[in-house]
Order: sequence, then structure tokens, then C-alpha cells
Amino acid sequence: MLIFLSWIWSAAVPVSGVRSLLSEEGVRWFMGHYSDMLATPVLVWLLLGAMGWGCFRNSGLLRKPQSYRERRGLLLTAAFVICYTGIVLVLTVMPHAVLLSASGTLWPSPFSASIVPVVAFGLLSAGIVYGTVAGTYASLADVYNSLLSGLHHFVPLLLFYVLAAQLYFSFIFVYFRMG
Repeated sequence: MLIFLSWIWSAAVPVSGVRSLLSEEGVRWFMGHYSDMLATPVLVWLLLGAMGWGCFRNSGLLRKPQSYRERRGLLLTAAFVICYTGIVLVLTVMPHAVLLSASGTLWPSPFSASIVPVVAFGLLSAGIVYGTVAGTYASLADVYNSLLSGLHHFVPLLLFYVLAAQLYFSFIFVYFRMG
């Protein structure tokens, strides 16, 4: 629809500044920037989040602990989460913390740019700790399979992401003089 409307609008009102995706410039831009439009931090966040969620979900942490190993795993996972949260707090809350911006704020800062990977790594690590101690993950292959299962559940979102990213960047190209 955007392709058709941009073509009609740019032909009907050439002084409007709207660029057509069917023009030479539009086709060159679309083909030349296709990979750049998909390679955004959002894609990385989706991949990391999917792997973290898969490992967390498959570890068994969402079930009520029944055995001694599961209760021990829950205790060690809680200790890990407390330590992990403490480390993140030290890197962000203390005066002159490493992950603060140059002006000393959390937004924008290296921490705010990495909040999704930090959370995904926390989920992934908590899942690995619990799964290993509770016996859900008997080998490295089990951990690997749990990461893949998270990606398996993410695959339907991948198509939506590709379509949404292309629509967004195409809209920006057509109506705003960027790109």
C-alpha cells in the first residue's frame, strides 16, 4: 500500500517532497539498504531475549520445586540473582559508575543502551544455574537445546519483525528526506 501511495502521491503532487519507492532512487535505496534496515539493535534484542527466555523456561524455574535438588537449585539461583543484581547496581548506581553517561545520568548511557542484553543475560544465566543444579541440564548439549528452543519460539516473530522494519524504514524514506 505504501509503495502504491508513494507512487501516486509523488506523480500527482511532484512538489510535495514525497519520494516514490517505485522511482529509480526508491528502488536503488530499497535494494541498497535492505540489510541495513534489518540489522538494527531490535533484532539483536529479540534474538537475545528469545535465547534467554528459552533457557529460563526450559530450566524448570517456573515450576514449583519438588525435590531436594530443585530446592537447592532455587536457593543457588536466588543467590546468583542477588549477586548479579548487586554487580549491575554497583556498575550503575554508585557515584562515577562505569555504566553512567559522561554527565552521570542513566539515560542516555551505556547502561540504558544495554538494558535488554543485561536482562537477557540474567535470565539465561539464572536458567543455566538452576537447570544445572536441579538436574534439568545434564550436559552442555541440554543448555544448547534450551537456547535453540527459545529461538524456535521466536521464529514467528521474525517474519513480523522483517515486515515491520521494512515498512518503518520505507515510510521514513518516502515522507522524510532521510536515507
